Amino acid sequence: MKTSDFNFDLPTELIAQAPMDVRDQSRMMVVNRAEQTIEHRQVCAIGEYLAAGDLLVVNNTKVFPARVFGYRSDTGGKVELLLLEQVAADSELVTEWNSFFKGSSGAAVGMPLTLADGHVAGTIVEAMGGGRIRVKLESDQLLSKVLKEHGAPPLPPYIKRDRDVNGERIRMDRERYQTVFAKETGAVAAPTAGLHFTPKLLEELAGAGVNKAELTLHVGPGTFQPVKVDALEDHRMEAERYSISEDTAAMIRKTKAGTGRVVAVGSTSVRTLETVAAKYGEIVACEGRSEIFIYPPYDFKVVDVMLTNFHLPCSTLLMMISALAGQDLIKRAYDEAVKEKYRFYSYGDCMLIL
Repeated sequence: MKTSDFNFDLPTELIAQAPMDVRDQSRMMVVNRAEQTIEHRQVCAIGEYLAAGDLLVVNNTKVFPARVFGYRSDTGGKVELLLLEQVAADSELVTEWNSFFKGSSGAAVGMPLTLADGHVAGTIVEAMGGGRIRVKLESDQLLSKVLKEHGAPPLPPYIKRDRDVNGERIRMDRERYQTVFAKETGAVAAPTAGLHFTPKLLEELAGAGVNKAELTLHVGPGTFQPVKVDALEDHRMEAERYSISEDTAAMIRKTKAGTGRVVAVGSTSVRTLETVAAKYGEIVACEGRSEIFIYPPYDFKVVDVMLTNFHLPCSTLLMMISALAGQDLIKRAYDEAVKEKYRFYSYGDCMLIL
C-alpha cells in the first residue's frame, strides 16, 4: 500500500489555529460503518450515540510546557528546544534530556545555551542528527517550575505562535491544549480528541450509564512526523510510553465480555489498547512502549467505536481511521468535511466512527 493513497487536497485555512470557545460545541461528523452514512452534529450530542454499558476510554496524559526559548551563550544566536524526555539526573537541578533543537546553525557537542530568560544553562552533550540532541540543563530552581513560568505549550508546527510566552494566545494554549482529565505529566502533544470533553458532558454520560476508564500514553514527537516513505510497510513509528492500571484493564475486559462497546477517545487510546491486546492477547495491567502502526488492512482486537479529530493528508492518523472505517468511507467523509469547511487537526472538529 502506498502513502500517496492517503493524500487529499486540504485548504490551509481549514487547519484550526485556535479552539472553539466552548469545548463541546465543536462539530462532530458521525460516520456509521454499518449503514455507510454520514451525519453532522456537535460533540455535546455524543450521548445520543452511546448506550448504558459502553466504556469511554480516555488518555489522561498531561502536556508539559516543553518548548523553551533562549540563545547561544557564545554567539547570541536564537535557539529553541522542544524537550522530549528526561533521560538522566545528577540532582534535582541538573538533568539531561532528549530534545529537538532549532537554531540559526546546527547543533554541536559542547554548544553552550542560555534558556528560559536566564533561569537555565544548557550544554549540548550529544548531537544525534535530524535536529535531535541530548542536552544537560542546569536550572536555578526545579525545572518544572521554570517551564511553567517560562516555557510554552508544544504546539504542532502548523499552529503558528510567536516567542512571546506571556502573550494572549500562549496563555490560552496553556489551558486549552490540555484535556480536562489530564493527570500524568509527560506528553509533548495533547491527545486532541479528548480536548472536546467538558466536566458537564462527562457527568451527563456517566448519568446515562456510560462508564469511563483512563489509561496513559505520553504522546511523543512522532505525532508531528509525516510519513516520508512510499510504501507504508517501510514506515516506523516513534516509541511512546504507556501504562494501564488494573482497574482500567478489568473494566475493559468486563465490557468486552458483555454487550457494551469500547469507545476509544483518540488515536493514542487506540494505539495503547491495540498494542497491549496484540502483546498479551487481552487487556492487562502493564506498562511499556508502543510502536504499533495501524493501517489497512487491520483487525481491531479491542476498539469498537472511535472519536478522533480530522487529520492531515498522508498522516499515520488518517491511515489508522481508514483501517477502522474503510478507505472508501473515510475518503467520502473527508471530501464532505472539506466541502462543509470542518476545522482540521489539533484544535479542530472531530469524527465519531460507529
